[in-house]
Amino acid sequence: MSPFPEKAELVGENLACRRGERLVFRALDCRLRSGGALVLTGPNGSGKSSLLRLLATLLVPAAGRLLWGGVPVARDPAGYRGAIHYLGHLDGVKPALTPREMLAFWAALRGIRHPATDAALAAFDLERVADWPCRWLSAGQRRRLALARLVAGPAPIWLLDEPGAALDDDGDARLAAAIAAHRTAGGRIAVATHQPIDMPGATSLALKDFAVSPAELAAV
Repeated sequence: MSPFPEKAELVGENLACRRGERLVFRALDCRLRSGGALVLTGPNGSGKSSLLRLLATLLVPAAGRLLWGGVPVARDPAGYRGAIHYLGHLDGVKPALTPREMLAFWAALRGIRHPATDAALAAFDLERVADWPCRWLSAGQRRRLALARLVAGPAPIWLLDEPGAALDDDGDARLAAAIAAHRTAGGRIAVATHQPIDMPGATSLALKDFAVSPAELAAV
């Protein structure tokens, strides 16, 4: 049985995003169903990271709304945040802690008492370094550790910004396997990436299609 709500969808309606004085995108609709995947594409500055941060409630929409299971996220933002894993550009690793301790720390923040720590370490080939101080880890190992928290404490929605950064071929394959398992279990995922990523059946969303033209900017 899927651990996630079978019919719940994450829906963005008529979304717009403003960063400072700049209107990054507008009139954007998106939908993530059970098992669904969304790949955000576009050049630097087109709004891929901004859309992920908006979906993670780290930014407030300039227009439009988010719904989770048909309920506006604004009604219960804390409850919605409990349903998401957001992974940005920074790994968030504490140098003095070990990978095992980091996974326990991240799980505790989510209120998970019994995280799947061993499975998470194995999923990203971190068993050998599980009890090293994180300051000894390479950039690729730190990225694997950041990704391992997705496995240690499951959540229905994954929002990943350039998740393959610093990964080698083996790391890429392990990421693809984790994503496939997540979707098979009914999970939903949105990814911003400049690198090819193996997500069969994913929907591509080109942020340039929602860019604001100079003429529109002048009228704002």
